[in-house]
Amino acid sequence: MTEMLRVSMSTQHVDVARGTSDRSARQGASVELVDLHRNFGATRALDGMSLVIEPGELVSLLGPSGCGKTTALRVLAGFDVPDSGKVLVDGKDIGHVPAQGRDMGMVFQSYSLFPNMDARDNVAFGLRMRGMRKCGRRERAAELLDMVGLTKEARKYPHQLSGGQQQRVALARALAIEPRVLLLDEPLSALDAKVRVQLREQVRALQTRLQTTTVFVTHDQEEALSISDRVCVMRSGRIEQVDVPSLLYARPATPFVAEFVGTMNRIPARSTSSGVVVLGREVPVRGNVRVALGSRVDVLVRPEELTISAVGAGAGVVMGKTFFGAVTRLTVLLDGEIMVQVDENTADAASILPGSAVELRVGAPEVMVADPKGDAA
Repeated sequence: MTEMLRVSMSTQHVDVARGTSDRSARQGASVELVDLHRNFGATRALDGMSLVIEPGELVSLLGPSGCGKTTALRVLAGFDVPDSGKVLVDGKDIGHVPAQGRDMGMVFQSYSLFPNMDARDNVAFGLRMRGMRKCGRRERAAELLDMVGLTKEARKYPHQLSGGQQQRVALARALAIEPRVLLLDEPLSALDAKVRVQLREQVRALQTRLQTTTVFVTHDQEEALSISDRVCVMRSGRIEQVDVPSLLYARPATPFVAEFVGTMNRIPARSTSSGVVVLGREVPVRGNVRVALGSRVDVLVRPEELTISAVGAGAGVVMGKTFFGAVTRLTVLLDGEIMVQVDENTADAASILPGSAVELRVGAPEVMVADPKGDAA
């Protein structure tokens, strides 16, 4: 709660006398994290993290628990101090600037609304602390509540609102002060699946409309891929890859990214002079991977990169089917020991029944060799 107050009380970009805000401030700022290091005892939370975020861009920090994404957000917000490295906003080093002076809005997982204030007063709180006149802040609060679809709930208190409504109030409060940078720390993780989808779409629509530079922390890959201009995948305090969602999925830079983002199969293969032989086909290997000729490796293949055909006596047996609309996912036991996921057109999958013997082939033009440790977390 104290941290929310610090952000809400930022004193930049407000014309107190007129009770209006500087609309030019709505264009987001550029953000640059430069070689950030942060240790907590023996734990290395940030290990040389560097990231550039363009004005108006929404970038998600994605990764497993303990990867450093929340620490990076707290350093950017001014709630934590790095052991070394710089934080630049519009090219200016703000390392010496306290949280309340950074002109950033923050939304937490836990909503952090004031229970004794109704929705309108919660949204207007930051404006009141910055000295905006009552009529001006109520007008601004009403505008933001309308943006998040809560006009009718303006006079309700937090306990009278659903979780999704409370989080929309928290979002409106953060946006009311027109921050140059909006920080979202797992804001949707406490909500049920349907509400999460609805709210993330609303967050994206608002961010696009206001062009506020936004950093979104999440461990949910679907959330990150659906909402972001770019996704920054982190592991052990370092960045594995930063890319647009489509390329992150289609062209992962490392085996960790490949297995962390989307569903991925590990399939045994044998190395050759020109690639690997997998499921009876020789396929080139992506990247400069060195493996001994003839050695056994695991390769990474997505469910949609496999083709399946029913045969009298194949190496695979269909164990189950999951309907996803136009696509059906088949679970296949390969060689009696490896479970593989295969995505097939639902119409074509209709005739392939559990217990059927099937043959699998790799349809991808190239494959990636898996991390020998098999650790995607």
